[in-house]
Amino acid sequence: MGTRCLLVLLLVLLVLKCDVQGDDMARQDEATGPTLLSQMQESLYDYWGSAKAAAQDLYKKTYLTAVDEKIRDMYSTSTAAVRIYTGILTDQILSMLSGDS
Repeated sequence: MGTRCLLVLLLVLLVLKCDVQGDDMARQDEATGPTLLSQMQESLYDYWGSAKAAAQDLYKKTYLTAVDEKIRDMYSTSTAAVRIYTGILTDQILSMLSGDS
């Protein structure tokens, strides 16, 4: 129990150290102004956000309930089949490892 408490304490201290170090770096970055990397990152985030919004709008416009029901049915059927074959494979492996003929 003592080892777990020590490990948890070390993890908490590590997280706090990283948080404090990150705050100091953020203050330094604010003082120097936006760099080229941060500008590029912000631009990419903006492009990603607009592409994501466009994809969501397109999905909402083309949403068909019949297709959604078919996809859900196919998913449930395929997961049931995979579950069955996984059980069979597990039984075969266990019987091979136990040495039963």
